[in-house]
Amino acid sequence: MAALRAERHIATRVAFTVIVVFVVAQVTWWILVQGRLATELRDTTLAAWQLDARTANAVLALDPAAEASLLARYAHLRPRADGTGLEVDPAARHEVERRNARTVRMLAFEGPFFALVILGLLLFIASSLRAERELKLRQANFLSAVTHEFKTPISTLRLLVQTLRLRPLGATRQQDYLRRMEGEIDRLERTSEQVLATARLEQASEPPPLAAADLNQVAQGWIGRLRPGLEVRGADLRVHYSPEPLPVALDGDAFGIAFSNLLDNAVKYSPGDAKRIAVTLERDGDLVMLHVDDEGVGVAPSERARVFERFYRTGDEMTRESEGVGLGLALVKSTVEAMRGWVKVADGPSGRGARFTVVLPRRVALAESDERGDDASGQRTSAALDGGSAA
Repeated sequence: MAALRAERHIATRVAFTVIVVFVVAQVTWWILVQGRLATELRDTTLAAWQLDARTANAVLALDPAAEASLLARYAHLRPRADGTGLEVDPAARHEVERRNARTVRMLAFEGPFFALVILGLLLFIASSLRAERELKLRQANFLSAVTHEFKTPISTLRLLVQTLRLRPLGATRQQDYLRRMEGEIDRLERTSEQVLATARLEQASEPPPLAAADLNQVAQGWIGRLRPGLEVRGADLRVHYSPEPLPVALDGDAFGIAFSNLLDNAVKYSPGDAKRIAVTLERDGDLVMLHVDDEGVGVAPSERARVFERFYRTGDEMTRESEGVGLGLALVKSTVEAMRGWVKVADGPSGRGARFTVVLPRRVALAESDERGDDASGQRTSAALDGGSAA
């Protein structure tokens, strides 16, 4: 299949190159032909005027009084300075040469412009076809990935269930099989949730309702739910909360989907048994940031913009080793943007792995309310202390 796609790609490029060469050659030929025709028209006109001058002089030799009628008939002639006959008017000659030069200049500009327009249209068509081909390829990869993500856990579950039914196992082996079954069920659940969440986002006519919250508390709640499943998969999760409140406006469930996908992505692409994952929350001016750092394979700079596209996955679906269907990061991007934020990716702080950052606007009204509440609480406490001292 990959070889067939490569052959089609080469054939498309060859066809496009042939079309470009043909267009350039056709326009060049048109410019040369039209320029030659314009030059021939100029030479023919000047030659005809010279013939008119000789004819008029022959008539004048027979009838000198016919000069006025000849000048009226041949507007491009004038009397010679020495009075010996008629000649082609230099002003008329100059006008013919000027029009010829203008025609040549027009051809020199219009020809390349015409070629550029055609080449631009060809590039647009080629770009559209390439985008459509890539989308179809990604959709095909998505179908292959979904098939793999559902079929593999189901086959594993069937094998484990049959083993438990047909063979007596010790308690330790049974617990190991049950743990593996739970892991496969979690994998099915993650895949189903990604597909369903993507469908819900596409069908939603309005953005989700946002509620005021402290990102420290929201992240802490989700980490408490997600930590057991992540640690079973080998994650060594370390969380660094902000020492100050992080007031934001978000949809808790939607944020949980985005957060869980970022953590799942970090575990998925971290090699080894101990997968060190760091979550950091901080404030930068009027922005609130959540960083998810891993020490995995990282993301190449050339792919950082595309990893957030739907169905995009690096590598071939026939030879890939990582799980997933190519929706996780696209779902993160759509969800965060629905909460008026954005997501970005960079190298990890240690130079290894990747850092995915969710950026949300700080909810200023809530922050000011908290600050006023803290001030009022401090004033009440101070008053109480003063009253107690007075008593």
